[in-house]
Amino acid sequence: MLKQRVVTAAVLLPLVLAAIFFVPTEALVWGFFAIFILAGREWGNIISPNCNATRLTFALTIGILMLAVIFLVPVSEYWYLGRLNPILLAIILVGVGWWLAASLMVAMYPNGAKIWRNSPMWMSIFGQLTLLPAFVSLCVLKSMVSNQSEYFGAWLLLAVMLIVWAADTGAYFVGRKWGKIKLMPKVSPGKTFEGFLGGLVTTMIPVTIYHSFVPQSEWIPMVIIAVVTAVASALGDLSESMFKRNANIKDSGSILPGHGGVLDRIDSLTAALPVFILMYLLLWT
Repeated sequence: MLKQRVVTAAVLLPLVLAAIFFVPTEALVWGFFAIFILAGREWGNIISPNCNATRLTFALTIGILMLAVIFLVPVSEYWYLGRLNPILLAIILVGVGWWLAASLMVAMYPNGAKIWRNSPMWMSIFGQLTLLPAFVSLCVLKSMVSNQSEYFGAWLLLAVMLIVWAADTGAYFVGRKWGKIKLMPKVSPGKTFEGFLGGLVTTMIPVTIYHSFVPQSEWIPMVIIAVVTAVASALGDLSESMFKRNANIKDSGSILPGHGGVLDRIDSLTAALPVFILMYLLLWT
């Protein structure tokens, strides 16, 4: 399993880096669209396992919502005088609000799941709240520009990914070596409090590397953004684990060998992205 995960990551990583650095935002938006259509199809498994109609319907639903955003707010209208388009900002704020609500749902599971656990309507709403703000956040981050670098948005996207990957990797290895106290045993029995803390610590690695290359960067805001983003990424992982447990499935899909589905690979990012960009807008703009 680990070997498959490494091979898949080794194949995908160069493609991801090439896309975020060298594909224009206007074109990459459609790449993000395709990825989230696949994720939407897999969310259909969470709504109703092994039901092709549900997978198709939810993929169509999330596709329509993304198309509405794409055509309602073109990339050229994302920013005006340094301010984010209010429609996009509202979607991001809704996403952050959703993750605050999801944290309560995770903490209360399974007792708090009585209202939504057997409701396809609620599960569909949760999927929309999970995927649409993450899609918008990806597009917005990629579109960001700076006088210092034409690749500014690409570097920000890479920063989020590095924070999430560092947190996931640290949590995995620290949890395996020293993990004893279960973090949320009713949601994800394998995750430990020690692993969670290890993940937070390892997020300091990309922050430290960046600060060493860009010494004029502000250390405290960087640490705050990294830690809050890492906490959000852990919540995204736990949230998907909760929904998969409720649906009695192990993986959302099987398209990525060793990783499961697209949704399994981006679950942490779906929470980290809107939180990261909101923190960035609050602390650095």
